[in-house]
Amino acid sequence: MLGKAELLEIIAGKNRGIIATETEKQAILAAIARLEERNPTPRPVEASDLLEGDWRLLYTTSRGILGFERIPLAKLGQVYQCIRVAETAVYNIAEIYGLPLLEGIVSVAARFTPVSEKRVNVVFERSIVGLQRAIGYRSPSDFIAQIETGKKFTALDFNITNRDQKGWLDITYLDRDLRIGRGNEGSVFVLTKS
Repeated sequence: MLGKAELLEIIAGKNRGIIATETEKQAILAAIARLEERNPTPRPVEASDLLEGDWRLLYTTSRGILGFERIPLAKLGQVYQCIRVAETAVYNIAEIYGLPLLEGIVSVAARFTPVSEKRVNVVFERSIVGLQRAIGYRSPSDFIAQIETGKKFTALDFNITNRDQKGWLDITYLDRDLRIGRGNEGSVFVLTKS
């Protein structure tokens, strides 16, 4: 599909949006909009077989995610959004790199509720921030399996009790290996299945 290849080409080398210029950002948003118009999955929330899995972030406009690059001595590594449809769970995981042996991880676990054929409401439930070595982090799937057993980590590991920690996400494009979403804060996310 030309639109998909065009989008992947235009976001390549932009470090998830960190180094995109304003002109490039506008071109990327236009390419995203063109692809969204050709969404092959008209009811993406119901396409659980396509949604399920570990998704790696290719591009975003999210200031929260891109802001990790402003932390002194830190570099944003891979960012994942892992969806477990049967459990109505979503896990956001950001790998942080910087000083040797001090690689970090920032993770938020949430529950989602479908509210339309394209939108899910999200309520954040738990946050885990720590050093990858200290918590035994190897991969998103392994980490999530440990979370799902109820394990408490040697890290800043706490339940989110503030009910204001919620949002929504529209899934505007979905195929077997590419997903585009738009969040309640105006952010756009382009992800590929890992």
